[in-house]
Amino acid sequence: MSLLNQLFNRGVFGAKCKTSLTLAISRIKLLQNKRDLQLKLMRKEIAQFLQAGQEPIARIRVEHVIREQNMMAAYAILELFCEFVNARIPIIESQRECPTDLREAIASIIFAAPRCSDVPDLLQIKNLFTTKYGKEFVLAAAELRPESGVNRELIEKLSVCAPPVKIRLKVLKDIAQEHNLEWDCSNTEAELTKKHEDLLAGSKQINNGAVPAQAPTKHVSFQLPPSNGTHDITPAESNKEHARLEVPVTDHKTSSHITNEIETSQKSQDAGMLTDLKIETRPQSSEILERARAAIASAERATAAARAAAELAKIQYGMQKS
Repeated sequence: MSLLNQLFNRGVFGAKCKTSLTLAISRIKLLQNKRDLQLKLMRKEIAQFLQAGQEPIARIRVEHVIREQNMMAAYAILELFCEFVNARIPIIESQRECPTDLREAIASIIFAAPRCSDVPDLLQIKNLFTTKYGKEFVLAAAELRPESGVNRELIEKLSVCAPPVKIRLKVLKDIAQEHNLEWDCSNTEAELTKKHEDLLAGSKQINNGAVPAQAPTKHVSFQLPPSNGTHDITPAESNKEHARLEVPVTDHKTSSHITNEIETSQKSQDAGMLTDLKIETRPQSSEILERARAAIASAERATAAARAAAELAKIQYGMQKS
């Protein structure tokens, strides 16, 4: 029974794999024709930008052209691998392990399946080989393990990295030559090869240890404003304060120290003024307290008189009633 199941599964695997490979080949050919037309239009637009002097736009568009060219090259490689595997389906069915001469083709198809969304048939082929050789074989190809056997050129063509400067310049020159344009590539070459400063890492002068020149020493003098209180400053004290405040200012620390001295002197003056005000206001507050006490006493006497009058009125009312 198991032998019959194996024979039946072999036939099912071969038929499904052959169908998926045939569909993938035909779909790849259609995509190649479609992308070829798009690529010609894109190259024509870049030539127009170069002719109009809009080189920055051309430098951006050329990256899309290079990606399209890489995808077309990847499709060409995949088409060959699919045809090769399709021709060797009987050998794949007869052997339990992956044949050595077919390892590169099968691993490359598995690697390209999730990266070529325009060809969904490759995912079906990947699933068929997963059931045939197991998940470890498929993971080795998908993760590009050392012995996976994926084609190196296919890896480069399906890479998402930005194309090198040399390739971009070469494609721009080819486009200009193809459309018979007299284009000077010196500006574009200088712009592409220019190393831009990394502003996120800070300025180069600071990183290299360059110390800015110190500001010249200045003598700053401060004059305290006249106080409105009773505390007067004598000429001797003002001269002392003025002499103490005339200091050379060279950096932020010294200026902050001077500011602190000014604040402390002002605080001392304010404290003297407050003490004088307290001394002056003490007799006034005592007089207010005495007046308040007298008012309270008079209010108490008035309350007692009102109560006595009320009692007297009650007595008179009772006598009249009787």
